[in-house]
Amino acid sequence: MEALGYIVIGALFMLALALLRERFAGFGAQRPQDYAGGTDRIDLRKHLSGAIKCDGVIYGPTGRVVSRFTGDFMAKWQGNRGVMQEHFTYDSGNSQDREWRLELGNDGSIRAEADDLVGVGHGQQTGTAARLCYRIRLPKEAGGHVLSVTDWMYLAPNGVVVNKSQFRKFGIKVAELVATMRRVDA
Repeated sequence: MEALGYIVIGALFMLALALLRERFAGFGAQRPQDYAGGTDRIDLRKHLSGAIKCDGVIYGPTGRVVSRFTGDFMAKWQGNRGVMQEHFTYDSGNSQDREWRLELGNDGSIRAEADDLVGVGHGQQTGTAARLCYRIRLPKEAGGHVLSVTDWMYLAPNGVVVNKSQFRKFGIKVAELVATMRRVDA
């Protein structure tokens, strides 16, 4: 076999290993049932309710921070239905307003809508974590791309919610977000 053949086989092997790692050992390998144990329980109606302060960073495809932000949220619930209004301020000086419309099922399921979503988001809150998957359309000034998003929200012992999100295009990770959300008591 020629050297080029060995190089191609090696590259395909490494790609297969990377895909297997992501599927079975990476961020995408998590399942809601992985967090079912423990005495603390995440409840979006409780932990994401009222005035909320958010701080976070966005990583680009190379793993470097490309943006930092703060957010002021207001979430209100009536039974299992809630609305969370978000106002973000970015280190670039830009700001963004968003609104989530959430519905929780008695089985822990989450249904989410927002004006920039393509379709409806679906998720599950179980034990100390909640996962939400959806497709988002970026603003035109950010290219207008549609990205697949997986949000994981983890409940810290002090009630803070730590959010980690991955954004993918054609299955390739293009960005990642890490943020904290904490209630602001009156």
